[in-house]
This record gives sequence, structure tokens and C-alpha cells, in this order.
Amino acid sequence: MLQRQPTRPTFGWDNLAGGHAAGLPAVDDLPHTRLLTSGRAALFAAMKALGVQAGDGVLAPSYHCPTLVAPLRAAGAALQFYPLGPDGLPALDAITPAARTRALVAAQLFGLPRSLAAVRAWCDARGIALVEDCAHSFFGQAGERPVGHWGDLATASLSKFFPVAEGGLLAAARPLPAQALQPAGARAQLKAWVDLLERGSAQGRLTGLNAPLRALFRLKNGPPRAPSPAAPGEPDEARMLAECDLGRSEQAAPALTRRLLGLPRGRIVTRRRAHYDMLHRLAQGLPGARPLSAPLPAQAAPYVMPLWLDAPEPAETAYAALRAAGCAVFRWDRVWPDVPDFPDDHGARWRTQVLQLLCHQDLDDAMLTRTCDVLTDALKT
Repeated sequence: MLQRQPTRPTFGWDNLAGGHAAGLPAVDDLPHTRLLTSGRAALFAAMKALGVQAGDGVLAPSYHCPTLVAPLRAAGAALQFYPLGPDGLPALDAITPAARTRALVAAQLFGLPRSLAAVRAWCDARGIALVEDCAHSFFGQAGERPVGHWGDLATASLSKFFPVAEGGLLAAARPLPAQALQPAGARAQLKAWVDLLERGSAQGRLTGLNAPLRALFRLKNGPPRAPSPAAPGEPDEARMLAECDLGRSEQAAPALTRRLLGLPRGRIVTRRRAHYDMLHRLAQGLPGARPLSAPLPAQAAPYVMPLWLDAPEPAETAYAALRAAGCAVFRWDRVWPDVPDFPDDHGARWRTQVLQLLCHQDLDDAMLTRTCDVLTDALKT
């Protein structure tokens, strides 16, 4: 049976080893933080903290995961999408904010954070709040400031960097407005532990406990279920909102999430950097493809190694082959309805021609080599 590579960190005994300090700034260095159930819950809370009301405008990037957009719409925002430049930042000269625009959401993509000095100045000149989406970039230096320190508010997705079942962070340099969160009940607290053990044992990361835990979870889960077929047709906004599951956006995260944030961080940063470097090196010889970005900056803890493919058709073929082989890869090819076609929008090109090869700390060299082998075979055909 195919062993699928984990697409996010998975708890194992080795998570307890290594230096405690990351050696890089982190979003939770900001003095005011609030722990939530997910990155999308943090974006929803950011909209509420800014007082976004129904019909208020919010600027969002053309290149996105639907979970970035759904919380803005759930808060009642009127979306205005903007194009990206070649650096993945807002193409500011192409943006004319609509009336009642309250905020611009700028994403620090791929775990390769960049300076938002120009975006910060643009927002300040227009009285628009800046929300720095750090879902991909929990650690790092973003030009002149640490990541997360450019925005009026910063949001982060903890499950992309820590072995938590769920978790998001809202952070700011100034005190956050009060938010009444429903406490995580006993069921949610227990589920967090069960998910931790189930995922860890499934990946063979809990030496000494893997076999008995797998047997226990087979009894709990019963026979494997076939995945539900995708609904036909182009998704509309209501369906995409439902798929993004914002039902627990105003609940507190379980206590286990906070405990796992205290794990040693040195291993997280060191292994991610090594995995990025390995993927970047192996991708140099791929036919019709190349790393989207330069070698890893000195002060970054990457989320993925973005791979550019020269044409959409090979990208589609390669993505299908990687998914079929169980490799850890994402592709942001699902766009929110009604995103305009902008001239010279790099975001639109990236949707069809960029693959996100994951490089989190709980992958290993054999997995990364397999990913590049599958890519090589797919691109040669």
C-alpha cells in the first residue's frame, strides 16, 4: 500500500530534541498574540479586530489558497483582488482601492519573507490597514523587519510549522481588541491528543508505540472509506465557503496546541532549510522546470520550494504524477470566483505553472529524492 508523505509536520520523538531557540525571529515574538483554531480563523479575527463590516472593501491577492479568501468573505468584506509582481508582492501601481476599503492582505509566500516597506507606505498614505498573512512564514526576517512586524495585524497557520492538529495565531505590536472565544471543550481537548497519536503512528514516528497504536486506530476507524467524489461543475462562492470550514473560527484552540508551540525550534528551522537546499539542488536538472526562487536567503525557514514549469500542460501532468505517487506537494489552481484577469499578473501564471514542493521538518531525504525522481519521469514523457 502506498505510504503517502505527510503534507504537514507530524509529531515524533525527535521533535523533543535539538536547540530550543529557532535562531530566527518568529511571528509570536510580537507582544500581543491570540491563539485560535486555524490560520483562517486568525484572518477572520483580523477582520473583526479591524471592524470590517458588510460591504467594506478588502484587497486580496490574485494568487491564493481559498482559505485565505473565505474568512474575508465570511466577515462580510467586499473583495477586491489585486495582481502580483514577479516578487510575489502586490503590484501597487495596478491597484485603485474602492470606496470604503479597510484593509489589504499581503501574503509572505513560500516561507521566503520579503520586505513590505513599499506596501506599508502605500497603505499608510491611504489610511488602509495592512494585514500580513504569515501562513507560509512563521519564522524569518522580512527585509528591514522581522516577519509579521510589517502589518497592523499578522496572522499565522501553526499546523504548517508545528505538529499540531489545529492552530492559528493573530498577533500585533499593539493590544488586540477583546474577542470572546468559546473554550475548547473536553471533546476537542481529547481529539487533539488522538489526532497527534494517530498521525504520528501512521507515519511510523512513535517508535515503540507505532504497532499497538495503529491496531487501536484501525479498530476505531473501521475499514478505509473511499473519498467522496468532487461535486461537478465550477465551484461557486457558497460551496467554497463551506469547503473552507469556518465553523470553529470563534473557538479557542485546545491546550495541546499551546504546549506543542513550546517544542524545541532549532530542529524546525535547520531541517526545513536543509530540505529546501536539497530540493533546490535536485531541481536544477529537471527538463522544462527550474526553482522559482534563488537559493535560500540566510534568514528564512521555508514552507515550500516553489518550482516553476515552463508551460501549464507539463505542470498539470507533473502535479498529477506527484499526487498519484503520494508526494508532498500543493498547487494553488483553485481560484476564488470572479478573480479578474489582470495584465502581466504573475499570480495568474503561478496558479498554472508553479508547484509547491513541501520541505517541512518531518520529511526525510528519501522522500525528497522520490519527489524529484517522480518529477523527472513525468517531465520526460
